[in-house]
Amino acid sequence: MILLASLFAFFLLLPPWRDAPPPGIPVVRTSIDAPKGQSEREIEWRDAAVMRMEGRGWNEEGRAFHRLPARAEGQVTDAVWGLEKNTAGMAVPFITDSERIYVRWSGGGDMPHMPSTGMSGLDLYERRPEGWNFVANARPKDGDTTRTLTANSEGRTAYLLYLPLYQKVDYLEIGVDKGASFAQPATDGRRPIVFYGTSIVQGGCASRPGMAHVAIIGRQLDWPVYNLGFSGSARMEPAMAELVGEIDAEIYVLDCLPNMTDDLVPDRVEAFIRQLRDRRPDTPILMVEHLKPERVKERNARYRLLFQKLREEGDTNLYLLPGETLLAGEEEGTVDGTHPTDLGFFRMAQAHLPILRKLLKIEGE
Repeated sequence: MILLASLFAFFLLLPPWRDAPPPGIPVVRTSIDAPKGQSEREIEWRDAAVMRMEGRGWNEEGRAFHRLPARAEGQVTDAVWGLEKNTAGMAVPFITDSERIYVRWSGGGDMPHMPSTGMSGLDLYERRPEGWNFVANARPKDGDTTRTLTANSEGRTAYLLYLPLYQKVDYLEIGVDKGASFAQPATDGRRPIVFYGTSIVQGGCASRPGMAHVAIIGRQLDWPVYNLGFSGSARMEPAMAELVGEIDAEIYVLDCLPNMTDDLVPDRVEAFIRQLRDRRPDTPILMVEHLKPERVKERNARYRLLFQKLREEGDTNLYLLPGETLLAGEEEGTVDGTHPTDLGFFRMAQAHLPILRKLLKIEGE
């Protein structure tokens, strides 16, 4: 009975889509670590660039830490092309029984209104029976950074390691104690929720990568999510409609109004949605209004009129998320009047979840 209970508890630690793991990831090197107050440990390091990455829409050799395919250069704007190197929303899933987990990556800095832990740090979450649980944040340095993240005494555990929100990653290695098991979970092939939007979608200004609302939504729903947020650059160009449509998504979430002007709404929104519909005629599309509706009444009004027009023309898989729901609460929930704090991102996630659960046919509040 004890053995059966232990096996049951182990499988509860794994999400429902986790199956037999694919072939193991080879060790690239071994080193010695001597944490303060600890005896020396041999660490086996593995290259994340050869691992399966969640949140990445295109798998191209030599582009493990990129959000768009190489052919997008020259098609998208220069600003988008520069930002696609930021690893927002990307995460490495793995399973290990190591007592400690180590990470080594190219570090980075911060911005005046966003901490380095969110801009260029890493976030580790572990799978528990009740869902995903935060373990530790790997604080970056200016340059190569190595951190010891956690002590694990619960045996074989599923983890999710989020990459930086506003920083490119040149390399990432994950280390475990020598002799510890290390594998990646298989996926059941569920189609992702694809978010296309602004710096807010990208994660500015979350204190940690796991606190961006796109990441929170992914964990709450236990569903794959792709983050195509491009700071200051979500203007719904035809090239972006083509790229977004290449991803076979379960739901598309369009959250671009903070980067649009009043005049751009009628010029580009309808054309973007029609172009997306040409490729994905039946996929639900969620149109998200500006999170500060009191500032952009005309913009939101034009957005709603387009939504109503397209619905009346027969697009019954089109949905609208009102802006006044996104930051509801006594505190405003932003750093600078626009970019959310962690509280703001939590509220944004809570505003999205009811309609996303309905569209995914997931029970819950």
